[in-house]
Amino acid sequence: MLRLENVSAGYGSFQALFDVSLEVNGGESVAVIGPNGAGKTTLLRVISKLLPASAGTVSMEGWPLNDVPAHQVIARGIAQVPENRRLFPKLTVEENLKMGGFLAAARARYAERLEFVYSLFPRMKERRAQAAGTLSGGEQQMCAIGRALMSGPKLLLLDEPSAGLAPVVVQAIFGLIRRICAEGYTVLIVEQNIRQVLKVVDRAYLLETGRIKTSGAAATLLASDEIRKAYLGL
Repeated sequence: MLRLENVSAGYGSFQALFDVSLEVNGGESVAVIGPNGAGKTTLLRVISKLLPASAGTVSMEGWPLNDVPAHQVIARGIAQVPENRRLFPKLTVEENLKMGGFLAAARARYAERLEFVYSLFPRMKERRAQAAGTLSGGEQQMCAIGRALMSGPKLLLLDEPSAGLAPVVVQAIFGLIRRICAEGYTVLIVEQNIRQVLKVVDRAYLLETGRIKTSGAAATLLASDEIRKAYLGL
């Protein structure tokens, strides 16, 4: 479904990604793991076209995205949940969700999509008239994920979904991500919480200093002595 081939990118004279190649197949859940500053968020920004690739190609379902402007990416079936949620704090929960379903195709199925999101996140239904800025961190993350799902994406990008959340809330968020994957969504997750994310996804890529160092089945990486020593403190 998603394919990156020899992608490089950066900010001005600073290069953040070097010849990155990866793929995400339909129905898969894939993680990009690695330390802070490895280039994980930059990778998602390139896929979303918020940052142009300086080299290489990005394609979705066989169609190149290199010349697609950022505002048209969602119409290609890609929705991103940004780091730190970035909700509209003064709008209600339901108004934020409605913003996620602005595409014509999504508007036609608005009621259906809204009911689906509320079935995934019952707390959002309880809070639907509450200003998003007054929600707890975990609730805001649920709202942000729900907003992305309102477009009915083919590919869901999650940028550090556990960032800034209490451990008990992190467990709940990963439980919800597991349920989203079970619903058949194709998911690409960027995450520093390696132990938790490798329990949720099918495969993972390890990104270090802008380069893919290794990749493989999540269970294999979780059992890897190198991963355990370098990133899990074991």
